[in-house]
Amino acid sequence: MPAYDPQTALIVVDVQNDFAHPDGSLFVEGSAEVVTHANRAIARATEAGALVVYTQDWHPEHTPHFKQDGGIWPVHCVGDTWGAEFHADLTADAGPTVRKGVDGNDGYSGFTTRDPQSGDRHPTDLEDILLEAGIERCVVIGLATDYCVKETVLDACRLGFEVLVPVNGVAAVNLQPVDGDAAIAAMADAGAVIER
Repeated sequence: MPAYDPQTALIVVDVQNDFAHPDGSLFVEGSAEVVTHANRAIARATEAGALVVYTQDWHPEHTPHFKQDGGIWPVHCVGDTWGAEFHADLTADAGPTVRKGVDGNDGYSGFTTRDPQSGDRHPTDLEDILLEAGIERCVVIGLATDYCVKETVLDACRLGFEVLVPVNGVAAVNLQPVDGDAAIAAMADAGAVIER
């Protein structure tokens, strides 16, 4: 179980209706357990004076990220729709929210977005939020293990943060059955501590 303190941030990745609700367009199996884990973690982090930050997919109606526009994903988390809202059972008011994919870029990582055509990367506000708060360590939970969680963790490691990923706080899309396990291995290889 992670230890929280004022130098630690809990990053809650994309616990939104389109991923976490059975009626969502890209529902992730196991997301109910992630919501439960997240609420316990948010309570513990808040009590210890740790920073809680949420990330939120927030796409336009058309983006090369979506299958209808040449990408691989069904339409999901369109800004100002039910699908983009945080799951109703999530404690979603314990800290700031970083929205990603707003400009039509791929928004996998909480730290960077990527132009799907040029590949150019652009920073979000997340790194600045963590640095201004004096954060040294990040605990990353949420959805989905094999995409937004993985990319957020890889960026956090690259930026020099210590990172811990509790496996019972994440769940994978698993377009291929091994994707979640491969993502866990990639995060560990990048230097993240995987808590089983």
